[in-house]
Amino acid sequence: MIVVTGATGQLGRLVVTALLDRGVPAARVVAAVRDPKKAEDLGVTVREADYDRPETLAGAFEGAEEVLLISGNEVGRRVPQHRAAVDAARAAGVRLLVYTSVLHADTSAVSVAPEHKATEEHIRASGVPFSFLRNGWYNENYEQTVRQALTTGVIPGAAADGRVASAARADYAAAAAAVLTGEGHEGAVHELSGDTAWTMADLAGMITDVSGTEVLYQDMPAELYTRTLSGIGLPEEVALMLARMDTDIAAGLLADTPGELSRLIGRPTTPMRDTVLALVKG
Repeated sequence: MIVVTGATGQLGRLVVTALLDRGVPAARVVAAVRDPKKAEDLGVTVREADYDRPETLAGAFEGAEEVLLISGNEVGRRVPQHRAAVDAARAAGVRLLVYTSVLHADTSAVSVAPEHKATEEHIRASGVPFSFLRNGWYNENYEQTVRQALTTGVIPGAAADGRVASAARADYAAAAAAVLTGEGHEGAVHELSGDTAWTMADLAGMITDVSGTEVLYQDMPAELYTRTLSGIGLPEEVALMLARMDTDIAAGLLADTPGELSRLIGRPTTPMRDTVLALVKG
């Protein structure tokens, strides 16, 4: 039995689909979610699993051979949430715990890395057989950027000429399904990112090319970018986080292209241009 946590999230839904596409019987797939009603359309077994309510996790993981622990989205709370899930997986005797981490989590200075590093350390200490999927950036992280640029003609940012080796969520989901259904992944650390890294100026050029609307990238200091984001209504903490992401990109922390993702899924990763085209034409 394969348990997918966070199965109603954007990545989780794609993983469930990818597992079924690989021929895994629906009866062998469990969607472990906070709100079971939201998972009724997945066509698989649904169990309640709330990282903040550890008592729900034992039942969610009962009988599991493999568990995909999709990292939570509540920054600042993820370490205790993840620890509860890891401990439940250990108690359930799972054969393989697969965790969605971040690229180079153990050494990266990227702002989201510390919680992932702490989770990885807890998994290693738990003794549960594991595999880490150290995911890079998603193409879809820039959906709102593309839509706004089509209206304003400008992409503001503080990423300078830093590069982003992004891939589509579906690519990362396919990698998770490959590990969950494959052999030889115990103890593996998969550094996953897109085949090609691009700059924000490149993104502006992609939007221009596929839409016919001229879009330019406007680079600025991080402090000004933070004020710009706050000025359009974003909460201060969100503005600060997005500005920090851009300075991480400027520092080259998301530019690595080891090619492991495409090797794992058996095809090239989805180019950012394809995602831009789908957004523009959609």
